[in-house]
Order: sequence, then C-alpha cells, then structure tokens
Amino acid sequence: MDTLEKPVLARAERHPEKAHRPDNPVARKPDWIRVKAPNSPEYAETKRLMRQYGLSTVCEEAACPNIGECWKLKHATFMIMGDTCTRACAFCNVKTGLPGALNPHEPANVAEAVQKLKLHHVVVTSVDRDDLDDGGAAHFAAVITAIHAAAPGTTVEILTPDFLRKPGAIETVVAAKPDVFNHNLETVPRLYPTIRPGARYFTSLQLLARVKETDPASFTKSGLMVGLGETRAEIGQVMDDLRAADVDFLTIGQYLQPTPKHAAVDKFWTPDEFAQLAAMARGKGFLMVSATPLTRSSYHAGDDFAQLRAARQAKLTAST
Repeated sequence: MDTLEKPVLARAERHPEKAHRPDNPVARKPDWIRVKAPNSPEYAETKRLMRQYGLSTVCEEAACPNIGECWKLKHATFMIMGDTCTRACAFCNVKTGLPGALNPHEPANVAEAVQKLKLHHVVVTSVDRDDLDDGGAAHFAAVITAIHAAAPGTTVEILTPDFLRKPGAIETVVAAKPDVFNHNLETVPRLYPTIRPGARYFTSLQLLARVKETDPASFTKSGLMVGLGETRAEIGQVMDDLRAADVDFLTIGQYLQPTPKHAAVDKFWTPDEFAQLAAMARGKGFLMVSATPLTRSSYHAGDDFAQLRAARQAKLTAST
C-alpha cells in the first residue's frame, strides 16, 4: 500500500510586501557595532516571562542589537497591539499585514509583567494600527493606566505611531499621563518617500508639538537613524525642527539593515561622528542627547530619564 507524503507547508514570509524588491547586500558591520549573542540566565528568564503573558517586544520583533545587554538587566520594551504592522517602512523588521483584534487582557498582562520584572522605568511601544478608528490610542491609554495602578512607583515612557488622520488620538494618550511621550521622526524629510512612505514628516512634528501644547509639563522625545544617505546639514535642520516643537530629548543611532530586502546602509557613521552630532544637538538646546552607533529609543531609557529630569530641574533652578 502506497503511503501519502505529508505536504510541506511553506513558511509565511515575514515581509511579503518587500518580496518583489531587488536584494541589497547586507554590508559587513564595523568593529564598533558588533555585539555579543544573548546567552545570560536573565535573558532566558525575561524571554520566558514574555511568553508566559503572551507579550511581544520590539527588542525581538525589530531585531535590536542591544537585546542581550538589556534583557540581562530585565529591561524589555513592550510592543502592544500585536506583532503585525499596517505599514511597511523600508528600515523596519516588524511584520507587515492585517493585524488581529486587540487583546482586552493586554493592559493587565503588561502591568503584571512590569511588576514581575521589578522595573523602575518601562518603555511601551506599538505597531502602527491604521485599521483602528483611533489608531490604538485608547489601548495605549489603558496600558499606561494599568501600569500606574499596578506599579505606582514605575515611570512610563511610550513610543507611539503618528496617529495619522486619527483626530483626538494624541489627547487620549496624553490624558493617561505617560512620563515621557516619544515619537520618532526616524529620518530626514527628503528620505520619507522611500524610507518611511506611509508617514508624513510634518505630521510627526505636529504630533510632538501638540503633546507639549496639551501638557506643557510632559517630557517629549524623538529619535533619528543615520546611515541612510542623509547629510549633516539635513540632520541639523531636523534638530532645528524638533527644537521648534519644544522636544526635550533626542536619540541618534546607526541604521542596521535587517535583511537584503530592506534599505541598504549608505554609511556607517563612526563613534567620533556620533560625538559631533551629540555636540551639535546639545548646542541647539536639547535637555538630553544620546548619540552613539548602538543608541536606540529605549536603550538605557531609565537612566536617561533620571538625567532628563535632573537637567530640567537644573534649567529651572538656573532661571530663577
């Protein structure tokens, strides 16, 4: 009797929308970018906890190079509203597609995980949810509120989408009182059509300005990647635009190409060049600047927040 072979199921593509693109060879990283593979017991425990509560992290989904260092300290960055994004940015390794329904238990699960990890400062980000009427603003607010209730001593930093064409979304999130409101510009406006095609540069700027208008006491933050073909003059203009929006904290890090289907690295900026960018940003009046090859939005976020508060207090003291 003949036996039937089981069909081999093809693995779903992570980025089907990029499949038609020509490959960009992934450049060899310079010595100053290489990091050790994660293998600590604390890393394993953090991963187990994320799976226990059914939570996603941007550390894993975006293939962050700092995951080993951060998870050794149990500093995971929660990514809410699923692991599938409605946009397809050329730099990002998060899956693209039609996301599922929101998990009503997610706010409580995130809050409980924050408790278990004993975090003093937590960063919460999300995929873009253009499919939702409010872009997920109410869900963000619910997560912030749940963390405040479960861990009142923990400060909350959020990294949100741009809430493009979602009126009232910014105000909903601000009303939940996050300690830091972060939204990344990612790159210079000239590169938006190819690198961040679903977004609008001035919409992102306006979001950051609106947060400060709604709650002048809030801390605002934004981040840039370099290595995509931007010029130093263009970076300087973005810094000026962010200061015009009264943004307090700027992060700058090196873009790293996740796969051959993503945008190619145009240049690896050296540590000395990052130091020059940091000096430029401080000269323009940011309260806090973090600019190194491995800087990411949530990298050392807790320590940075403490310095940010101290910098504001020093500025207020000096003005009185």
